[in-house]
Amino acid sequence: MANSFGILINQTKGKITGTHIPLELDKDEKGDDVLVGHISKANPQGESFKTNEDILAIFNGPNAYVSSSWYEKENVPTWNYIAVHIYGKIRIIEGDELYDSLKKLVDKYEVNSENPVSMEKMSSEMLRQINGIVGFSIKINEIQAAYKLSQNRNTSDYHNIVDKLENREDPLSKEVANTMKKRRQ
Repeated sequence: MANSFGILINQTKGKITGTHIPLELDKDEKGDDVLVGHISKANPQGESFKTNEDILAIFNGPNAYVSSSWYEKENVPTWNYIAVHIYGKIRIIEGDELYDSLKKLVDKYEVNSENPVSMEKMSSEMLRQINGIVGFSIKINEIQAAYKLSQNRNTSDYHNIVDKLENREDPLSKEVANTMKKRRQ
């Protein structure tokens, strides 16, 4: 998953609660897709996993403001974006399953480090910190992908929007422009 940093949302003590965390796409023992992650035991959201298994994970892709001054005819400004919502049931993981998910996470993100860290090389004192987290797996029930990339605009407006986004300094605008170019080649 290229953009694995998401927002984990569920109901906690009668309130909608969200935590920004990395969530990794993995396979369960049946070969089904699952999201795997962990949060601090100090986070009240983790306690609610035991009583409310329904969960929503949101992943935001690139996004950028689109000025209506870029259109041939008068219209309103808008925002171009890509987002994915994943709904599922959460299950707490512990022991070897939790260790394995943490190992995969560390290995994935340390691969390009100058001095990579690994779970195998961590001291037992450091590994005891695993006791301070709640690990989980989310069985995916539904995926909703949404995007608004000026697909409703005429060809002239579309190309002008791409050009304007490409000429901005911010990387998100450039990424939106690149995605738009790929969609209308």
